[in-house]
Amino acid sequence: MFLTISTTGTPERPATDLGYLLHKHPEKAQTFSTSHGTAHVFYPEASAERCTAALLLEVDPVALVRRGKGRGGAPDAALAQYVNDRPYAASSLLSVAMTTVFKSALNGACRAMPERVGEPLPLRIEVPALPARGGAELVHKLFAPLGWTRVEAVAVPLDEQFPEWGDSRYVRLLLEGELRLADALRQLYVLLPVLDDAKHYWVAPDEVDKLLRAGEGWLAGHPEQKLITSRYLSRRWGLTRQAMERLELVRLAESDDLEVESVDNAVDETTDTEEKPVPLAEQRRAAVLEALRAAGAARVLDLGCGQGQLVQALLKDVRFTEIVGVDVSMRALTVAARRLKLDRMGERQAGRVTLRQGALTYTDKQLKGYDAAVLSEVIEHLDLPRLPALEYAVFGSARPRTVLVTTPNVEYNVRWETLPAGHVRHGDHRFEWTREEFRDWAGQVAGRHGYTVAFVPVGPEDPEVGPPTQMAVFTMTTAQETTKEAKAA
Repeated sequence: MFLTISTTGTPERPATDLGYLLHKHPEKAQTFSTSHGTAHVFYPEASAERCTAALLLEVDPVALVRRGKGRGGAPDAALAQYVNDRPYAASSLLSVAMTTVFKSALNGACRAMPERVGEPLPLRIEVPALPARGGAELVHKLFAPLGWTRVEAVAVPLDEQFPEWGDSRYVRLLLEGELRLADALRQLYVLLPVLDDAKHYWVAPDEVDKLLRAGEGWLAGHPEQKLITSRYLSRRWGLTRQAMERLELVRLAESDDLEVESVDNAVDETTDTEEKPVPLAEQRRAAVLEALRAAGAARVLDLGCGQGQLVQALLKDVRFTEIVGVDVSMRALTVAARRLKLDRMGERQAGRVTLRQGALTYTDKQLKGYDAAVLSEVIEHLDLPRLPALEYAVFGSARPRTVLVTTPNVEYNVRWETLPAGHVRHGDHRFEWTREEFRDWAGQVAGRHGYTVAFVPVGPEDPEVGPPTQMAVFTMTTAQETTKEAKAA
């Protein structure tokens, strides 16, 4: 299997910087052991004007068969185990080799030249033998939306001596465009096995996490998202559905970032001499902080932390000794890390905060044992059928002593002059509840999981329609807390 990555440069920005980004010196030929053979990295050319890095993977077909021993198969397929395209055509084997050889580059890490990691490079990528179930048309559908200015997939004939036999299912792939190197490598990591429509190893549940990490920033909005997800996960429906749900949450989170400030946080216009009202978002954070202090919470989960505004506010109060922000969107977490200045934070302060990617509709053992959890303006972004999954993940599995849930009060919407009648406050809100609907839901949740619940208005309370935001404060009952402590002991 063969792959080349080329770039061009100038005396000020030499092309040989590619060696730093790949963590492979242009003057050396290096060899790496992989689970299915030997990978070689070398540079056919390396000058300031042009540099090409080549990855050659020598696959041992006998070792490949031995690793798959016991998986069954038809007796007449024995010869096909040894005589096939696996050692030659780019596939998931090459993707795995990339994670071994170019791990730091895939992660976008480069200590020597950190400033170049985020810069687009003029890239040219070539794969001489790529299986493509779907042909050149599918290759274009997969790569063209990703920013490549040239996507060329030339069909390889079955036999050049017998053109009447037609074309094989293989293509010669050429990609050209200005992209970040890490983005280009991640796209190849996902799309090589997608085009092959096969993987050489058993697809375990952790493949969903691998797909979402590699697809960060491009997969959630890709027009062929469903096909990519299904093929990458070997058409395992349960995993595909899980991945699609998480990708949908990523898309929604990212759409929030692009939206103009929603009416939920709007303030009335005032003159320079008038006192400007406090935005509702700030009032909401203040109410959450007050409730957390009243609960005596020290270790706090911010579930659906977004861009880290609440995490930032929690860090300013030393009584909160451990703060974990969880969000499905890596983009939002990246913004949060910049907002918090994590890279420049002191060791003691940095030890108080953790940012983690995770879907709130799935249980996570690492979220157990905390004093409090906050779901601030989160539930209304989920489809109603997904709420029971979130309920169990938070109240049934994580089980913090205190849970705070804030959500818009739809009754108050008539007071927003800029909001058309019948519209929700944000384009992504799947529902907005009345005070009665919210109280009914919260009461049922509390009853099912051993909590009591109280309700706190957030923002100016209108005598007719109530406050703009409603907050439920769930507190674990004494009996449940005693049982929890006994189990921990």
